[in-house]
Amino acid sequence: MTDRLVKSLVYGGQLRAYAVDATETVRTAQEYHDTWSAASAALGRALIGTLLLAEASLKKDGKMTVKINGDGPLGGIVVDGNTDGTVKGYVQHPHVHLPLNEKHKIDVKGAVGTTGFMTVTKDLGLKEPFTGQVPLVSGELGEDFTYYLAKSEQIPSAVGLSVFVNDDNTIKTAGGFLIQVLPGATDEVLDKLEERLKTLPLVSEMMGQGMGPEDILEEIFGKENLEILETMPVAYRCDCSKERFAKALASLPEKDIEEMIAKDHGATALCHFCNKEYHFTEDELRTIAKNARQQ
Repeated sequence: MTDRLVKSLVYGGQLRAYAVDATETVRTAQEYHDTWSAASAALGRALIGTLLLAEASLKKDGKMTVKINGDGPLGGIVVDGNTDGTVKGYVQHPHVHLPLNEKHKIDVKGAVGTTGFMTVTKDLGLKEPFTGQVPLVSGELGEDFTYYLAKSEQIPSAVGLSVFVNDDNTIKTAGGFLIQVLPGATDEVLDKLEERLKTLPLVSEMMGQGMGPEDILEEIFGKENLEILETMPVAYRCDCSKERFAKALASLPEKDIEEMIAKDHGATALCHFCNKEYHFTEDELRTIAKNARQQ
């Protein structure tokens, strides 16, 4: 089944809520990068969080980049997200597997680390992009996305992110939710939400029982309090191409291109997001340098 994200209003417009099934999205990322369990869970959560954040905070045709730089063995995580429901990302060190934590779950906190920053850069179609940065507060990432929304965008929110990784490193389920408090929300509604979230099962557990995004929202709020606004497909998509890498090469100093020709007799570019390689011959590099001079 195609991954999908569901948008809703709750309690007559007091809350906005999103839920997403991103199993195939995270599965694709795991296959591209050959991530091991801890890296799969962390990258998967970052992908899910970015999908939710992009839909919740960007206008049409907006783009964002989320960078998570902690002091754990994973190194950095980079994820690009768009309002069309596509996302792509990578982790600096994909081969990280750690012992389970005290809850017998994958130790995402240990993999990401607890000292560092989350940086969100939004391309809103203006001259300059908007960038917000917050320190990591847990390394579990759900809490870190929640903290970013509260501190950088002043929106009280709750974010749940979950990835179930099989013993062979494949992805069984992956999904999450994002809940935002809208102006006028009553204390009664907020208290009810807080109590419900304390007892809510993990998203991956609910999905393992066959629940989809709509079911998860109903589980949190009750069907009678929920108004589904839209359902949209989401997917992992890398938009790299040889033409894009050629443009990047054209921006290099001419002496660097000449050095590639003389020493390496060509060049190979590697896409971090999908690990695809693009090869450039000596003649192609000469054409790129010539075109750059004429511009």
